[in-house]
Amino acid sequence: MPQITVDYSAPLDRRGFALALHPLVAEAVGAPASGCTTRFREVEETVVGDGTADRAVVHVDVAVPFGQTDDAKRRLAKAVLALLPRHLKTAERARLSVEIRDFENAYLAG
Repeated sequence: MPQITVDYSAPLDRRGFALALHPLVAEAVGAPASGCTTRFREVEETVVGDGTADRAVVHVDVAVPFGQTDDAKRRLAKAVLALLPRHLKTAERARLSVEIRDFENAYLAG
C-alpha cells in the first residue's frame, strides 16, 4: 500500500492534509484509502539557495506499488502540489515539492 513521508518546516495541518491526501493517492493507484500510511517529519533547519531568504519547505514523498504509469505518477504529483497550500497554516511563501516513486510491497504474516 502507498507509503507517504512528509518533511516540513512550514506550519502544516498534518492530520487534515493526510486525511485529504489518502483518498487522492488511493484513487490514483487503485487501492483503498485505508491502506495509505503517512509519516510526518518536522525539519528543524533548512537552507534554500544562497541562504539569504528564510523559506519554509514542504517535501512529500509518495511511494506507490510498482505498475503505475509515468503519466499517472505525474498527475498524482500535480494533485498533491495543488492540495498542499490548502493545509499550510502560514501566509509566507514556502517551497513545495513532491516525489512519486515505486516500491516493493511485502506483508509479513504474524
